[in-house]
Amino acid sequence: MATAGKVIKCKAAIAWEPNKPLVIEEVEVDPPQEKEVRIKVVASGLCQSDLYFLLKDMNKHLFPLILGHEAAGIVESVGKEVTEFQPGDKVIPLFISQCRECRFCKNPKTNLCEKGSVGEHDNIANSRITCKGKKVRQFMGTSTFSEYTVVNQIAVAKIDPAAPLEKVCLIGCGISTGFGAAVNVAKVEPGSTCAVFGLGAIGLAAVMGCKAAGAKRIIAVDINPDKAEKAKVLGATDFVNSKDHDKPISQVLTEMTTGGVDYSLECVGNVEVMRSALECCAPGWGVSVIVGYTNLHDITARPIQLMTGRTWKGTLFGGFKGKDGVPKMVKNYLDKKVKLDEFITHNMALDQVNDAIELLKQGKCIRTVLSVSPQ
Repeated sequence: MATAGKVIKCKAAIAWEPNKPLVIEEVEVDPPQEKEVRIKVVASGLCQSDLYFLLKDMNKHLFPLILGHEAAGIVESVGKEVTEFQPGDKVIPLFISQCRECRFCKNPKTNLCEKGSVGEHDNIANSRITCKGKKVRQFMGTSTFSEYTVVNQIAVAKIDPAAPLEKVCLIGCGISTGFGAAVNVAKVEPGSTCAVFGLGAIGLAAVMGCKAAGAKRIIAVDINPDKAEKAKVLGATDFVNSKDHDKPISQVLTEMTTGGVDYSLECVGNVEVMRSALECCAPGWGVSVIVGYTNLHDITARPIQLMTGRTWKGTLFGGFKGKDGVPKMVKNYLDKKVKLDEFITHNMALDQVNDAIELLKQGKCIRTVLSVSPQ
């Protein structure tokens, strides 16, 4: 492309400080260095994790910051020693890398990578984006609320050229995280009973994953009754609003299932809900997976809950090794084995990002997809 090797001036939504509206600014995006890929970001979903770091964690040393990590785009140019990608490839950036060389990448039991996992955004030395003469941190090593971004090649997955980028961008985080939590991490079995706590995009994707794995009964739990119908479209058999009961939700579910569910998935990021999800599992074999992200509070549980045979585990990105799993999820969508369209409730332009944030804060959307650059 004509821009190869040159600095690109484009627009991005910058968080200059925590808990303040994002500002659309002109930024300068450097050419990719060795083993890097510069991507034209076409579409980006807005995820609760973006809001978590903007509104809850509020660690001031992270700012200024360009958020966004759930996206799809087109390779604009590549740096030296990049052989896996070429300009024009459709790709999804990854917030958990897959170098394929470290002990984690070689171990089938995890999708972590020594060379770049969650926390990559904390290293400003890796940023290739500048605004007003100042380096801007790249959130999770990606920063997809920018028309162009530069990502290490180990954090990029090449996808089917037939894939609609404005749909498959959701595979970059939310859909893979929830679906994989059920299929890869909980390992839901046919005929089982499941409970999913929290019906945002990740929770709804977990419901879809439970159904795909053959669960017989899927109980969707949320305090927003408007989420019930969407959950049933994606496979839920029951909906429970914890506000409708005067007893602990774990007790409600245990009574509903005559002793507890086989699998539970916590998709809220709330430590009290994490405990409830564990407690509603059947003793002896129940498995509870922590899917919702938070790093602000400790979790607690009575030892007897685990001593009686329950398993408590967690997951990032649904256990998917990105370069391997993301293209397969895209193919599953193209083959109509995974739903995406049903998750998208709003489509907006990048300069409407603050409106999208308000919708998500108020629980009025499942996923808003931002049109970042024209294809």
